[in-house]
Amino acid sequence: MGPLIPQGFINPDLNLFFAFVIGLGFGYVLEQGGFSNSRKLAGVFYGYDFVVLRVFFTAAITALLGIQLFGYLGWLEVDMLYINPTYLWSIIAGGVIMGFGFILGGFCPGTSMVAAVIGKIDAMFFVIGMLIGIFLFGQFYNIFEPIYMGSFLGNLLVYDSLGLSRDVFVLILVIIALAAFIITRKIEDNVNGLPVAKGLFHPSYTGPFAMMLGLALLLFVLPQRPKAAWNEISADKLLEKLDDPGRYVDTDELAWKLLHPQSNDLFIVDVRKAEDFAQFSLPGSVNIPLADIITPVSLNTLRTASGQPVFVSYSTTDAEAAWLSASRAGVENLKLLKGGLNGFVEDMFVNQYVAKSYEESEQFRQRFRTDARQMFTTGAGIKAKTASPAVVPAAAKPTPGAIGGC
Repeated sequence: MGPLIPQGFINPDLNLFFAFVIGLGFGYVLEQGGFSNSRKLAGVFYGYDFVVLRVFFTAAITALLGIQLFGYLGWLEVDMLYINPTYLWSIIAGGVIMGFGFILGGFCPGTSMVAAVIGKIDAMFFVIGMLIGIFLFGQFYNIFEPIYMGSFLGNLLVYDSLGLSRDVFVLILVIIALAAFIITRKIEDNVNGLPVAKGLFHPSYTGPFAMMLGLALLLFVLPQRPKAAWNEISADKLLEKLDDPGRYVDTDELAWKLLHPQSNDLFIVDVRKAEDFAQFSLPGSVNIPLADIITPVSLNTLRTASGQPVFVSYSTTDAEAAWLSASRAGVENLKLLKGGLNGFVEDMFVNQYVAKSYEESEQFRQRFRTDARQMFTTGAGIKAKTASPAVVPAAAKPTPGAIGGC
């Protein structure tokens, strides 16, 4: 769903619904493009029909240009995209099997499903064979595993392997795709005995060629990504948030929720350094050091947190800086601990609270502080870390825009 779900435009609960709708649309496009016809699909191997190659190239460069453009505008974090791991032997084996199947029968897994749905009997046999293959692979996985997991090469990217920048690779791939369109069209005309069109390419290609090549050149010559991302809030809105006293969580509220896990709706984010976090931390807190607070992984963690994010540090300085940076980057509903960890320790462990009056709220506060201190000191509160701390890994590159702070 691209950037639509992470940015809040689409409810994540509707993810499967939209995936179903997109799948229907994809199948319709394949059918309209003739991909349910095995002769058309096999034509790419015999030289009389290169529609498959042109469609695949079009999809590849359209997606590639879209990802690059969205990444430049800050709508999509390219570094957070999942990269399929490269297992050399499984790629070779899978390519050989699929290639022979494609040549012999004219279908690949996706197109066989499209053709089977509209009643093509040969495609139905392909689907049945595919299901049998899946069953056998699952049943005899231990036999196939050495091939399936053999020669792991990591999460490779073509442009990294070639030593090219991403923008240069995009431009080269677009040029290769456009050249393939021209060459395959002329091969088709020659093999099918049709008069070869005059000129370098068919007139109908002029508009798409100009748009694709122009966009690739634009991305190539554009300067570095803008400093402000599209979801970065304005300075006026940030000042309004700063004036809101509701952005603080006081020590009593935090203590009560720590002592009642079933009612704890907070996601405590400790922004101290990892070595400080390893010494002691609040129960259930995670460590995202201040320097990493606006990396793509950290921002995504804050946006998708199961509870309300609350920043904590020794005092409020680093927590305030984290709050400012993440809020400016567009993360909503953030809070920070009033007084910081130092204030929490003083209120709960050092200072004995004495009610200032006989009002019920003051009497309750005194009783709560006394009971909370007793419960914390018996092991339910702040404690030394004996296991590996929960640390959110930093991404390779930070999200531009919200940089700096106290």
